[in-house]
This record gives sequence, structure tokens and C-alpha cells, in this order.
Amino acid sequence: MGDFSKDIKSKFANNRIKATLNILYTANWISNHQNDFFKPFGISPQQFNILRILNGAKKPLKVQTIKERMVERSPNATRLMDKLCAKEFITREHCPSDRRVVHVDITAKGKKLLKDISKHLKDDLLQNLTEVEAKELSDLLDKIR
Repeated sequence: MGDFSKDIKSKFANNRIKATLNILYTANWISNHQNDFFKPFGISPQQFNILRILNGAKKPLKVQTIKERMVERSPNATRLMDKLCAKEFITREHCPSDRRVVHVDITAKGKKLLKDISKHLKDDLLQNLTEVEAKELSDLLDKIR
């Protein structure tokens, strides 16, 4: 097993500081792995999240609803959706009764991309944890928030 303090060659005043920095370090490590994984598919992890939200909804959603459901809330969610729209993975339609409201839906091409990604997506980032340990970790992270 790795030791975070050895990885960054540092010592900490206490375990709470070490744990906080280890969470940030690990989040960055996961983010880098995700960026590398999604790059060949031409999308970002945030765009994948948007596609999953839309696919799971089974109906068009308001832009605001998508933003609220995102794992990583992004101030540039509209720009992320612009790119998905340009690649024809999603469609946007203005609400006839309120032109300020935009509904977004996943296209067949977007659903196919999700299917292709799922063939390659692995849960190996946490492969060193048992199911019990993974639940414990998740519970501890929930407790922090």
C-alpha cells in the first residue's frame, strides 16, 4: 500500500490535516485517471456525467436540473452542453411557454457513446478495497460532509 506522506515527501501536524490533504491528493489522482480514460472518447468526465444524467432521466431535463444533479458542479455546464450538442450527443429545445427555459435530451448517438464507454469502464480505481471497505469509505466521506 502507498503512503501519501511518502508520495509527497511531507510530514503533517496531525492526522486531520494529513487526511484532508490525502482526500485532495486522491481526488486529483482520480480526476487525472478519468481525464485519461475519457480522452479517446472525445469527452470530459463532466460531459460523461451530463450524458448519464440525461440517459437516466428518460426524458428531457431543464439545464438547471442537470446542473443541480452533476457530481462536480460546474459553472461552465452550459459550455459543456454546447460541445455535446455540437457533437450531436444531445439536443436542446426552448420551452414554447417560456423561451428562457431550455430542455436538453440525449440523442441516439449519445446513448451509443454511453454504451461504448460502459464496455471499457472499470471500477478498478478502488480495486484494492473490499466491498465492506468501500462502503466504510463512502460512509466516512458522507460523515465529513
